[in-house]
Amino acid sequence: MMNRSNKTVPTRNGDRDGLTPPLALDQAAMAAFGVDAKIGLLATRDPEGLPHVTLITSLNAKDPTRLMFGQFCEGLGKSHLQSDPRAAFMIVNSRGRCWSGTAHWAEKASGGADLDAYNSKPMFRYNAYFGVHTVHYLDLVHYAGNHALPRLRLALGAGALAAARTLRVSDAGSVPALSNWAQRLLRSPRTLKFASWIADNGYPRLSLPLPCTAANSGRLLMSGTPAGASSGPPRPGQQLSVFAINLDMESVLVRGTWRHRGRLLSDLELDYVYNSMPPKQGQVYPRQPLRAISSFIRGA
Repeated sequence: MMNRSNKTVPTRNGDRDGLTPPLALDQAAMAAFGVDAKIGLLATRDPEGLPHVTLITSLNAKDPTRLMFGQFCEGLGKSHLQSDPRAAFMIVNSRGRCWSGTAHWAEKASGGADLDAYNSKPMFRYNAYFGVHTVHYLDLVHYAGNHALPRLRLALGAGALAAARTLRVSDAGSVPALSNWAQRLLRSPRTLKFASWIADNGYPRLSLPLPCTAANSGRLLMSGTPAGASSGPPRPGQQLSVFAINLDMESVLVRGTWRHRGRLLSDLELDYVYNSMPPKQGQVYPRQPLRAISSFIRGA
């Protein structure tokens, strides 16, 4: 059964949004989307208009002008699409190629051939949590093509950040946003980091993987400036999210204020950390107040 939102939401008019009119996915993109073993990211806008990034391994191409994904857990990204359908996407395959663009959420289905196909896949058939219960469909707005993983920039940037971090390692005055585990994840060379921000036309943007590390418990350091595959960088002082994920699919999402620290260095002062791993995603910083179990039973 298909559901369409009744809310008044931004349209996907490419000219009005300052984007090239919709371009169809090419055969290479269709093939990349169809592989199960990939990193699939979807950037959305939260109710305050801030960038949020969700790992969507089920992100696929329904046809050359439509995307779809199967929902089996309850993260914030899916609810964001219901109130603001503007999104950005990125696929990274095992060979280090990245496909990206922007899309507009159109509808969802709680049954049908696509949902049955998702639940017949081994990765969902034997899912330890739940099967796919909803399929979401998005119209392609802008396809930015595919790009190679910037391996040289990542390697050179990692070296520069290691040197910079030795000069900025103090935790004095920093907020306790990151746990020791999250700091290790963000410092690991095996972890890919993707930045997201809201462009002037209102659509989220996703950067190619960028050199980034945890300076301390409350700040990230970046080498250079985040940039989308077909868009300019964020503005200094803008809210920026960074989604970090390693090959074991361990991940964390952080957000804060992005600032230049010279021509080759920028940083992110953190004010938000989100656990993006199922089965229980949720905000971990700032800490949420505890509620008594009895209040949940009463429905308070």
